[in-house]
Amino acid sequence: MQTVTTLPELRQAVDELRDSGQIALVPTMGALHEGHLTLVRAAAQMASHVAASIFVNPRQFGPSEDLDAYPRQFAQDAAKLESEGVALLWAPGVEVMYPEGYATNISVGGVSDGLCGADRPGHFDGVATVVCKLFNQLRPDIAVFGEKDWQQLAVIRRMARDLDLTLPSADAIHGIPTVREADGLAMSSRNAYLSPQGRAFAARLPLAMRNATSDILEGKDVQPTLDLLVSQLLEAGFSSVDYAELRDADSIALLSSDNGNARLFVAARIGETRLIDNLPVKR
Repeated sequence: MQTVTTLPELRQAVDELRDSGQIALVPTMGALHEGHLTLVRAAAQMASHVAASIFVNPRQFGPSEDLDAYPRQFAQDAAKLESEGVALLWAPGVEVMYPEGYATNISVGGVSDGLCGADRPGHFDGVATVVCKLFNQLRPDIAVFGEKDWQQLAVIRRMARDLDLTLPSADAIHGIPTVREADGLAMSSRNAYLSPQGRAFAARLPLAMRNATSDILEGKDVQPTLDLLVSQLLEAGFSSVDYAELRDADSIALLSSDNGNARLFVAARIGETRLIDNLPVKR
């Protein structure tokens, strides 16, 4: 695996890889777990070469979010990627991604409204900006993201369509189903922040969500079903629920009933740890 930290090195490495096949990109912020590695394995099935990036993007952290506390374990992450056969690791510093005088921001309306967009103002601007830069820097044929961050995936696809990106095109941006622990909890770097008791509470989130999607499919009214979901989480030990909403999977528009393309989105907190998850409403 070749690890590069400067743009000239990156351009040369990308050109050399492209001479022998397509490139699939897996962007990450490090702190890699099995969910990330599943994305790498999926990418390897789609292209001749896998490139990964590790960059903790300061522009997607809000004022109340501790950027410095985000886990950084570069050596371990690089070893994991190399063991999975990743050909190229792009690991730029902040000064490379946002050099002095940097003044450009990408904002994607509509799909970024509500859900995490409402709770974390500016977050998706930071996501869209850094991902667009990564796409321009590596020019991948394919990009792979996890469906756990479904709203993020929708933002990135919308950005690619609106800006007429060709490498990758919106159709070449792939979502991979959420990887879950044995008890159903979505894998996340944030799970490491949970105490043993909090981790036990967290397992109730996917269970309550599955029950809610079943109730919606059975024709029960959406809002009472969501209200019940919230009360169940609070009774199970969650500190608060930021949102529990039914939305269209593509437009992220709020729904009051199942439209055949619905997803259930939930964000809830255990202490200071914020967990998100989403499920399709389908049999």
